[in-house]
Amino acid sequence: MKRKVLSAQNVSRMCMVCGTENGAGLHGHFYELEGGELLGVFVARPEHQGYPGRLHGGVASMVLDETIGRAINLTNRDAWGVTAQLTVRYRKPVPLDREVRVIGRITKDSGRLFEGTGEIVLEDGTIAVEAQGKYFRLPIDHIVDGDFTQQWYADQRALPAEIDLP
Repeated sequence: MKRKVLSAQNVSRMCMVCGTENGAGLHGHFYELEGGELLGVFVARPEHQGYPGRLHGGVASMVLDETIGRAINLTNRDAWGVTAQLTVRYRKPVPLDREVRVIGRITKDSGRLFEGTGEIVLEDGTIAVEAQGKYFRLPIDHIVDGDFTQQWYADQRALPAEIDLP
């Protein structure tokens, strides 16, 4: 099913998931889709493995946490979240050396707290890993020290018009 891409979200310099200068990171892209969902796209490399040829479960948890937490920006660009709780269910292994897609959405926004769900979807449409998260909404100056604008900037990579999701 083709989904229209509305925009790309910012990336950062050193984030493990989206950091453009983090050599060990995933160098992920995040696309806002029509229908109120956020799509994360990355390629897991051998240094991200648990068992040979398989994404480490902790890395799978990390990308779900990032994607769900970022989904709040679909409706509020100035919102920042800190994870309060993340529950992950592993269903199938996630392979390395190919594109991985993560979809996240907000399911409840009650001001100080917001909640969301997400899943890692394999090429055939199978859900490999799913998660539910709760996040505290905080001002960015309560989360990081210094000027975060030097670390957070527009993703300069080409924006696709649409994404094909199984």
